[in-house]
Amino acid sequence: MDDSSSLGKVGGSTESVATVTSEEFVLVQPSAAGSPPGSEGKPRLKMSWNGNEQLEKAMEEVLDDEEVKEEKSNVEKMEKQEAPEGRAQVLVPVLEPDSSPPETSAYPATSSSVVPEEDSVQFSKLSYLGCTWVKAPRNEGEAQRAMATLRAESAIPIPVTLHVPNGPDGSVRVVDQASGTEIASFPIYKVLFCARGQEGSVESDCFSFTESYRSSEDFQIHVFSCHIKEAVSRILYSFSTAFRRSSRPTDVRDSVLTSPPDSDLYSFTVALEVKEDDGKGNYSPVPKDRDKFYFKLRQGVQKKVVVSVQQICNKELGIERCFGMLLSPGQKVRNSDMHLLDMESMGKSADGKAYVITGTWNPNMAAFQALNEDTPKDKQVYMTVAVDLVVTEVVEPVRFLLETLVRVYPPNERFWYFSRKAFSETFYLRLRQQGAERGGLGDAVYEVVSLQREAERSNEGRGRLASPTEEDEADEDSDSEISSGTGDVSKDCPEKILESWGGILNRWHGNLSCRPKGLLSVVRAGVPEPLRAEVWQLLAGCHDNHNLLEHYRILITKDSAQEGVITRDIHRTFPAHDYFKDSDGDGQDSLYKICKAYSVYDEEIGYCQGQSFLAAVLLLHMPEEQAFCVLVKIMYEYGLRALYKNNFEDLHCKFYQLEKLLQEQLPDLWTHFQELNLEAHMYASQWFLTLFTAKFPLCMVFHITDLLLSEGLNIIFNVALALLKTSKEDLLQADFEGALKFFRVQLPKRYRAAENARRLMEQACNIKVPTKKLKKFEKEYQTQRDSQLQQEDPINRYQRENRRLQEASMRLEQENDDLAHELVTSKIALRNDLDQAEDKADVLNKELLDTKQRLVETEEEKRQQEEETAQLKEVFRRELEKAESEIKKTTAIIAEYKQICSQLSTRLEKQQAATKEELDIVRSKVMGCERCRGVFSTQSSLQASAPSKEKPGTTEPLDEEKDGLQEQLRELELELAQTKLQLVEAKCRIQELEHQRGVLMNEIQAAKNSWFSKTLGSLKSSSSSSSSSGSQSQTPSSPKEGPV
Repeated sequence: MDDSSSLGKVGGSTESVATVTSEEFVLVQPSAAGSPPGSEGKPRLKMSWNGNEQLEKAMEEVLDDEEVKEEKSNVEKMEKQEAPEGRAQVLVPVLEPDSSPPETSAYPATSSSVVPEEDSVQFSKLSYLGCTWVKAPRNEGEAQRAMATLRAESAIPIPVTLHVPNGPDGSVRVVDQASGTEIASFPIYKVLFCARGQEGSVESDCFSFTESYRSSEDFQIHVFSCHIKEAVSRILYSFSTAFRRSSRPTDVRDSVLTSPPDSDLYSFTVALEVKEDDGKGNYSPVPKDRDKFYFKLRQGVQKKVVVSVQQICNKELGIERCFGMLLSPGQKVRNSDMHLLDMESMGKSADGKAYVITGTWNPNMAAFQALNEDTPKDKQVYMTVAVDLVVTEVVEPVRFLLETLVRVYPPNERFWYFSRKAFSETFYLRLRQQGAERGGLGDAVYEVVSLQREAERSNEGRGRLASPTEEDEADEDSDSEISSGTGDVSKDCPEKILESWGGILNRWHGNLSCRPKGLLSVVRAGVPEPLRAEVWQLLAGCHDNHNLLEHYRILITKDSAQEGVITRDIHRTFPAHDYFKDSDGDGQDSLYKICKAYSVYDEEIGYCQGQSFLAAVLLLHMPEEQAFCVLVKIMYEYGLRALYKNNFEDLHCKFYQLEKLLQEQLPDLWTHFQELNLEAHMYASQWFLTLFTAKFPLCMVFHITDLLLSEGLNIIFNVALALLKTSKEDLLQADFEGALKFFRVQLPKRYRAAENARRLMEQACNIKVPTKKLKKFEKEYQTQRDSQLQQEDPINRYQRENRRLQEASMRLEQENDDLAHELVTSKIALRNDLDQAEDKADVLNKELLDTKQRLVETEEEKRQQEEETAQLKEVFRRELEKAESEIKKTTAIIAEYKQICSQLSTRLEKQQAATKEELDIVRSKVMGCERCRGVFSTQSSLQASAPSKEKPGTTEPLDEEKDGLQEQLRELELELAQTKLQLVEAKCRIQELEHQRGVLMNEIQAAKNSWFSKTLGSLKSSSSSSSSSGSQSQTPSSPKEGPV
């Protein structure tokens, strides 16, 4: 095929340098000895299953990296613009699975030719450590392992001199230093990858390069050590330079245009990129529409504008600086309407090829209002960006002006489908040298004569910009493939259709055992996008499969032997879709879980390449659990997994049925395919294995999935025949390679528009594919297959089986090596963990001993405290007994005082009564005396008058007795008051002692050594003071001491 060439690329890091190759869908021309009868001269598709090499080749077209596709399309464009008599020479290594022998290669063998010394860079003081086989020639990890192995095993390194070529036709030559003899020579186009040892390791002074050996499936890695460690970077730089120069025959600057006859014409490629703040402190490129190729901007989000200027023709001009970046809404704006942006950075790019200018753009400014308003549907606005560059050799600034379409969306808008292709334009700058002399170009000074875009130049100065329709047509005619996951799917649906679907779903939910009447017709028209999740689950019969849902949650926790293959494939599934483009995003994570769970669920088939596309389609409509259930139903109940079994035997049967249908319904196209030796497996493999999900736009893929779930796997024949019918005229005019290219590139592009896809589905539904006829063709295929097996030479069969077993053996050996390396790595990691655990155990043992010692000390301290507590309890007990005895004694005293008081009161009353009687007697006697009667009558009491001295003997004893009684009464009252006071003091003392006892009992629970002595001392002092006060109060208040 003519797409097998690819541009080489140099890694941005000096640690490793690699070339990029393109791997295409493999057509193997069978040998006469190994092909079955009837297949002479026809290419056959090598296919296998479950991760084998044959299946990888069969599905390689599905899983090509996007980057490789873009570069392949660039090469094809450049080949068209080269001289018509031959294809452009590509000097970068191209690996094809069915590569031809070396002598038939497009690149001449240069191992025998000697490159002149002046055309190469020579490096001495090197040692050749040896070479070994590798499976992954561009894997840096495998290169590091090879360097470590050869460094350790190389007993006697060979001193060599290495010659790295400066030109694309040169070879990397290894020369013996002692004898000057050339040991080996490797053409630069066969060198695939260069790497150096890891910094800080034993291999830090080593480097290696990988080369394709004899065939595209054999790779060797050669390892060298450098005596001067710092020279390794210089050697890798020389390889990088050689790779760049080897790719120059197909570089953009040589293919876009040839050198103009006028040496004063300079061409530049100017690329524009707009970045927006992602809210995390970073700026991400804004998406571009895949069809109309306009920038999709968000309202009110801070932006950066990045312009890259690269010269692609004539003598290189030096760009000193950019003194202004301007931006304005609209097209063909005046200079006064342009607005200056703040410059953030300017300078050479990392590879030194381009000059990059970055400016900051605040869209909230009034001048940019037109670019910060929500754009109406189906409309775009123009944006103009200009940069003014100061060029060393040009007397005046050079302005490059870019006009592009943009559309503004709300700030929370999410973009699902967009293009990664950069926006760029080619400018032609015509200069004129000032002065008469033109000899010294190095010192020449130029003035600008004209500056034209490529479109203006091709249209002879009319300045016409290509319309979006023309851009679409040009894109459809281009050789670049569309990425998987491309296309917008509208969620709008007329109200009448939704009402009809609502009635069908209501009847369906009422009786889930059978499909409602009229379902087939509405499904053929297409299920509305908002209802697809529910309808697909109902069609597949897994709307309430709770057991499978629970089983899925268990499956995702188990390990799968195919996790590496799954991880590699999910990065290449729907790269054009926002949901799956991020490596650590939710989309890829859910897709990985589903594929891994199915590989564990279906142990016979496991994971097969292509399943990820179908799982991705389901994930776009439902959660991963429901998507897994629908995937299982499609694989088992719809028969898709049968295509992967028995070395794809059922798949080949489907190819045979398709060819027979093609022969019946499109006989002229079938005849043309027979003349071209174009078989069904060459173009229909993806259709059956991925159900059209790998290449075609999503609007068409979703509609096909509707029909598949409704009518079964045979709907693929309807869609295939419809595609062939609509493309019949183009295919009849194409040759073998043109037909394959049409199936791969142009055919999917025709159905990017939803209307085209809808008409195709209508035509597919109208095609009749009888089931009886398919069964008849299946029987014919089985008959032919049995006859071929009977006629096949046993030697050929055994040889084929032997090759298959050898491939399986090599794969198992590789897996064994990987497992051995993983085992060694695990042992080392376990040993390190064990050492760390032992160190930690020692530390813990020391801590345990310290803890035990502290425990012994604490227990001793506890014992001492318990002894002191016991002593305190004994002291408190004695003090309490003493206090209780004192209380009892005080209570007895009080009782005695109360008794004495009562006796004294009784005695006083008696004495008062006796005194009163005596006083009455005295009064009566006095009243009998006429002389003394006057005294009683005036004073009402017995009083001694002054003249009563005449009879002192009669009144004196009476007064003395009265005074004695009064004195005794006063003493008794005083003694009673003192007794009451002592009683109150005793009660207060008792309360104080009880309070102190409670406080002390609380303090005993958390007593410390210092507290015990203080508390003991305070209690002793308080008890002594209370005892002394009690003794003092008892002395004057004894009841026996008072007069009775």
